[in-house]
Amino acid sequence: MLETLLPIVLFTFSTSITPGPNNLMIMSSGLNYGVARSLQHLLGILLGFPAMIVAIGLGLGTLFQQFPLLHEVIRWVGIAYLLYLAWAIAITREIGNAERSKPFTFLQAVAFQWVNPKGWIMAVGALAAFTGAGSAMWADVARIALAFIAVGGPCVIVWMLFGVGLKRFLNEPKQLRRFNIAMGLLLAASVVPMVVD
Repeated sequence: MLETLLPIVLFTFSTSITPGPNNLMIMSSGLNYGVARSLQHLLGILLGFPAMIVAIGLGLGTLFQQFPLLHEVIRWVGIAYLLYLAWAIAITREIGNAERSKPFTFLQAVAFQWVNPKGWIMAVGALAAFTGAGSAMWADVARIALAFIAVGGPCVIVWMLFGVGLKRFLNEPKQLRRFNIAMGLLLAASVVPMVVD
């Protein structure tokens, strides 16, 4: 158990701190809406992703093996949704403009985990690397999910706070517009591996 804990922690940290759709979106949310209005989005990531790991680890993965078309549908829906979100971020013009845009709700962020390409790679990679067959499977899956809460959670919080901190540098509408366009383009670029794969 202890011999796998450090590798799980390192895997969780390295995959959670690097840029990806969740981190880019929570950073943009922190910038555009602040901490208080981004909390539901943050909690949706922090709880939704570990819940996805548990669901896949305890049986949903078998469903995708039996019906590969279902996984393919989710993949293409995810790509389309990410491109839509990239466009929505890119056209945001004012910080906290509630009339034009709203931050993700808790349920939207939880649901997003299922169409997030990097999330699938992280979940399947962790489950493949750190679970064994047999009765210990439940414990292995629980350990991975808890690592993504304890180690991955602070990584996501750092991205949100980075976005909040950017407010003082992006106080001009032109600067904010450029930043949001850049974030939209980066989010759109994150789907390239999914399309090419």
